[in-house]
Amino acid sequence: MLVIKGLNQFYGESHTLWDLNLTIPEGKCTVLMGRNGVGKTTLLQCIMGLLPTRTGEIVLKGKDIAPLNAESRPRHGVGYVPQGRQIFPLLTVEENLQIGLPIRAKGDRKIPDFIYELFPVLKEMLHRRGGDLSGGQQQQLAIGRALVVNPSLLILDEPTEGIQPNIVQEIGDIIRKLNQELGLTVLLVEQKLPFARKVGDNFCLLDRGRTVANGEMALLSDALIQEYLTV
Repeated sequence: MLVIKGLNQFYGESHTLWDLNLTIPEGKCTVLMGRNGVGKTTLLQCIMGLLPTRTGEIVLKGKDIAPLNAESRPRHGVGYVPQGRQIFPLLTVEENLQIGLPIRAKGDRKIPDFIYELFPVLKEMLHRRGGDLSGGQQQQLAIGRALVVNPSLLILDEPTEGIQPNIVQEIGDIIRKLNQELGLTVLLVEQKLPFARKVGDNFCLLDRGRTVANGEMALLSDALIQEYLTV
């Protein structure tokens, strides 16, 4: 589904991603993990074209999308839920969801019914402004907005951050449903280890901008957790 080869990224003269390689298998949920500041969000922003890369390839379904601008990447089947949600607070729930409609095929530019089935609260609050929703409801809106573009790959950056526990459980169930029942490939940045183990099929550990370990979630050992995740 997604193969990253030899990716290098710089902030000015600061080298942030170092010859990074990563493979996201189709139909699986891969959890990107690591301590704060190791490059997880930077990597996601590079995939989405929000940050420039110096060298390397970002191959999505056989096509290198690295040269493409950020606006064109959703058209290649990538949905993105950024850290902090970044919904539009003055727009209604419906207007937030409608933002992704131009990406959909002509003749099919309406909000899919399955989004309201996944997130009934969005239908109940359709005409409420996004900024009036709770943090958990805003996260559901952000995920719904990403799904409007009909992605084959869904990227989520810490979707449980600042969310009440009952909604965290619900978001975990939704991610599993999207992945396992609807076949959506998922790349997820997550700090909460129990949540990562619940939803993830595979893991990838980053340290100082490099991939240091990856594999099936069952192979995430206590030794790896101690070395790369424990604060």
